[in-house]
Amino acid sequence: MKNYATPARPIVARMMAEAAEAPERAVAFQGAPGANSHVAVSEAFPDALPLPCFSFEDAIDAVKQGVADRALIPIENSLHGRVADIHFLLPESGLVITAEHFLPIRHALMGTGTRDEVREAMSHPQALGQCRHWLKAHGIQPVGYPDTAGAAAEAAERGDPAIAALAPPAAADIYGLNLLATDIADADHNMTRFVALARGGQPPVGDGPWITTFIFEVKNIPAALYKALGGFATNGVNMTKLESYQRGGTFAATDFYADIEGKPGDETVDRALEELGFHTKWVRLLGTYRRARKRG
Repeated sequence: MKNYATPARPIVARMMAEAAEAPERAVAFQGAPGANSHVAVSEAFPDALPLPCFSFEDAIDAVKQGVADRALIPIENSLHGRVADIHFLLPESGLVITAEHFLPIRHALMGTGTRDEVREAMSHPQALGQCRHWLKAHGIQPVGYPDTAGAAAEAAERGDPAIAALAPPAAADIYGLNLLATDIADADHNMTRFVALARGGQPPVGDGPWITTFIFEVKNIPAALYKALGGFATNGVNMTKLESYQRGGTFAATDFYADIEGKPGDETVDRALEELGFHTKWVRLLGTYRRARKRG
């Protein structure tokens, strides 16, 4: 609680108390009330009790400890790429991806004074990166903060007209700030993909369409990735996402995060995953869930 700026604390306390009364309805999110993740929870799970958590780790722990039924975590943005640390936190969490949600992102500049007085804008690094051209054009220095709405609460607490925040427009009302500029992202297609994490998933039932997410480590040999992915091509399984990341700081082995269309139990998917297993050190499924948005 003490990590939040003073204006956010009573709101966080109230939301935590409501979630504690019905943890089966609670959905944890990272950030202060009014953050994009809070908006995403309200859209994806209208009947849920949003539970604010200061960090991604806190949100994941809330689910692991039974304080919340699930967490909704941002995983990638159409402008700024993947969300830092998520590729490490997901496998380590032991949780299962059960759903996805896409949220159009609207960033607003808010503060206690006027736009001409603003010299710095606080926000999550993702939000700052998504608005970097606008900020540069207006001579505003970006300053990193753990989350967007938390930055709005911090700006309200400081009361300095030179220090503003980038946050969803509704955060201005929550923390009593002036809305100084809206829709300031560097592109109109600004979209964030969220995944819901729970302690256990349900077997996929019905026609879908389905997305299956998994991670794997290739062997450190020539053409390892080419061989590992060959089974998806020969079996006609569409891979919609593939990202590499280093783990352990050795630079000797590369892990990959992948999304495919389909689910285990589909003949083509089973054959492709079996072939993947022949050419990798290990494969771990992170979840199968309904596709929320068509790729391509």
